[in-house]
Amino acid sequence: MSTGANPQGGGGPPAAAPAAPPASAASAAAATAPAAKKKKIKRSVPKALAYVQASFNNTIVTIADPNGETLCWASAGTIGFKGSRKSTPFAAQRAAEKAADAAIKMGVKEIDVRVKGPGAGRESAIRSLQARGLKIRTIEDVTPLPHNGCRPRKRRRV
Repeated sequence: MSTGANPQGGGGPPAAAPAAPPASAASAAAATAPAAKKKKIKRSVPKALAYVQASFNNTIVTIADPNGETLCWASAGTIGFKGSRKSTPFAAQRAAEKAADAAIKMGVKEIDVRVKGPGAGRESAIRSLQARGLKIRTIEDVTPLPHNGCRPRKRRRV
């Protein structure tokens, strides 16, 4: 038995497909073209949440709608800072400015700020959000704190 495409299992040539009606050149090009891109919906969100995650190495500013869906974000790394300059307050300020500008284009007027982490860019990111014209309603520190933490290492014997 052959492994050809003939459904009857015979050894002959594969069965020819029925001829398709001739199509115009425009419809043929449309059929081979990739799917049409969806138009991005312009969102209008008057109130939002701003999350500032300030670590020792970087600062990430994320602005989300009240449901928690991210509207825009920026970090010191995406601005173009590298290495130890990412961990500076100036880099956090620039990241917050970029995120705030994108949020203002989406209609954000008021934000609730949630700050997480011990980094140097905490205060400067908040100041920058306010300087861009966003009204800050609340500032909340959501840094995770261990209630008792991990078990310490056993005592060293010398």
